[in-house]
Amino acid sequence: MGHDKTVDWLLVGTGDISQKRVAPALAAAKPGRLVAVCDLAAPSARKLAEQYGAAEVFTDFGEALKKTSANAVYLATPVFLHAPQAAMALGAGKHVLVEKPLGLNRRDVDQALQAAGGRDLRAGCAYFRRCTPRYAHARQMLQEGRFGRIVLVRMTFFSWYNLEPKDPKYWRLVKAQSGGGPLLDMGSHMLDVMIGLLGMPRKVHARTKTLIQPYEVEDSAVIIMELNNGADVLASFHWNSKTWSHEFEIIGTEAKVKWHPYDADKILKTVGRDVTELDLPNAENVHLPLVEDFVRAVIDGRDPIVPLEEAAKTNLLLDAIYQSAESGAEIAL
Repeated sequence: MGHDKTVDWLLVGTGDISQKRVAPALAAAKPGRLVAVCDLAAPSARKLAEQYGAAEVFTDFGEALKKTSANAVYLATPVFLHAPQAAMALGAGKHVLVEKPLGLNRRDVDQALQAAGGRDLRAGCAYFRRCTPRYAHARQMLQEGRFGRIVLVRMTFFSWYNLEPKDPKYWRLVKAQSGGGPLLDMGSHMLDVMIGLLGMPRKVHARTKTLIQPYEVEDSAVIIMELNNGADVLASFHWNSKTWSHEFEIIGTEAKVKWHPYDADKILKTVGRDVTELDLPNAENVHLPLVEDFVRAVIDGRDPIVPLEEAAKTNLLLDAIYQSAESGAEIAL
């Protein structure tokens, strides 16, 4: 049995992702409501609150936790705030759904894990791609053994990303605030999907560079990983090409699946030499299935689709990748 009949949300952070996807999802996922908004910028908080009929507006997170009527908190703040704010919200007795990645590194996320431990509260991370039809399809293929033995996984993302210091999203290029470049940003999503489908790798060998861009976080990362069955994973993430690609491929002895683009259009499924296009579109708002799952988790008293302990695996893997890149050595997990 769950402990709450409705989920009343406090949304913290009013950036692009909140305006475009998170706020609409919090308002639409029933039985739930968006009742409070918190942001350091009062005008932004007021505007978003008015748009969704939220009566409570705050500019201080601590005050919001004390005064809000909300029983759940969505954290859409910069990465360096994720873990400490999650710990504060859990300490205040609130259910918590936090943007990805869960923290700057594995040590950082420990404060959130410790705060969640022993509390009868739901706590999850917004790796929304685990809620997509293409993820469910690949998972079913794996469960039914239709790939045969997995022999190779490939994933890549590249685009051009550079911001002026005055841009509100410039924190993404400051390592102390973001934790890293494309590895933490898009890489964390893709590594989470790999972990969800295939488990943690047992070995990692990586190189990271800031090859083109003028900032301190990496703009290139190339990684070779070894899965528990011995298969390799080839991954690369880049913010230094004005061209674009985003793809994920699982290859087995009997079949393969290719998502290209990773998040949209049709899936190429190959069995032997027979190629089929599958149309498995995402929800119009990709955050909505994630929030709906979390609301049901609160009502039913179960874990959300990506609980904090699962999200922490991605941080553990990211730490190993950076450790390998710095040392030049293969890292065992």
